[in-house]
Amino acid sequence: MHLRHPGRFAALALLVLLAPPLRHALESSMTAQMLLQLPLLIGVGSLLAQALPAPGLARIARWNHLGISGLVLASVASAFWMLPRTLDASVIEPLVAAAKYLSLPLLVGLPFALSWPRMSFIVRGVFLLEFIATFFRLGWLYLISPERLCNLYLLGDQQRLGRYMLVIGSVLFLGVAGKLVWGRFELPARPTFPPSEG
Repeated sequence: MHLRHPGRFAALALLVLLAPPLRHALESSMTAQMLLQLPLLIGVGSLLAQALPAPGLARIARWNHLGISGLVLASVASAFWMLPRTLDASVIEPLVAAAKYLSLPLLVGLPFALSWPRMSFIVRGVFLLEFIATFFRLGWLYLISPERLCNLYLLGDQQRLGRYMLVIGSVLFLGVAGKLVWGRFELPARPTFPPSEG
């Protein structure tokens, strides 16, 4: 989806997510933080990708060969925010909270949005399989762990998150399988950028 003013929309979305009532609601449970707040912050970063000027896109494209560099950066940064300890700290420690609100848009959403159009069919497939596997791994861990992995959230909340992640992983798997069996595949178009001025 291409917006007319994606930069303004991203800034507005970030301000809304920072509003105390919404922030409190999204951090009141492990499920809401993992399945709503973190994806929404990543979405803010994907909007920023549409707001970058052409010279900036050209410079990033030279560094982000076939989308691999951006994918690695987004994967490492997102893995950090899946750790239970960082989820806890982002709720009670202001500096960690600030890091979450900055790093998820800038180090996950933005590089991923810039990388996806440049990825080959194989890289996209590997990414999707690993993405689905992560839902199954974490979902199973959250569901069967007899102890709370986050100190701030109850065991029932953790187990509910585990069930939701297993369901989401199953839906994604069926979607990818259906695409492989009945879908049509087109090679991703290689984005072109005008030469930078600098």
